[in-house]
Amino acid sequence: MQMTSYYPVLLSADVPTAAAFYQQHFGFRPLFTADWYVHLQSTQDANVNLALVAQDHPTVPEVARGRLGGVILNIEVPSPDDHYHRLAAAGLTIALPLRDEDFGQRHFIVEGPDRVLIDVIQPIPPSADYAALYAPEVLSARP
Repeated sequence: MQMTSYYPVLLSADVPTAAAFYQQHFGFRPLFTADWYVHLQSTQDANVNLALVAQDHPTVPEVARGRLGGVILNIEVPSPDDHYHRLAAAGLTIALPLRDEDFGQRHFIVEGPDRVLIDVIQPIPPSADYAALYAPEVLSARP
């Protein structure tokens, strides 16, 4: 399969409020806005996109309607420290405090709208045990 694009579409109970959250706290801008769907793009990287759709919209299959959450969005940044303090000061709920993980991440997790968790990550060198689990090209591509 040749892919030309990839982005998550999150179910939302309140699309305008969720869109405003991602714009205010994570630097997205709207490319398309309807009352039931918003397509957002990063103001820093046009390849980073996110969309929101009303949980009860007819285009959402019946089996998925009303199912919110159960998703963790990973957002990689050069340094999570400043974002941690900025988002905490903005009153966002910190679900996991800033910390380093042996598997190769410095990160924290905040709660977003619709029970979505947002994991703000900086790749760091993993411990030797975890380094052995990575494909060689992954570690050689890291700074």
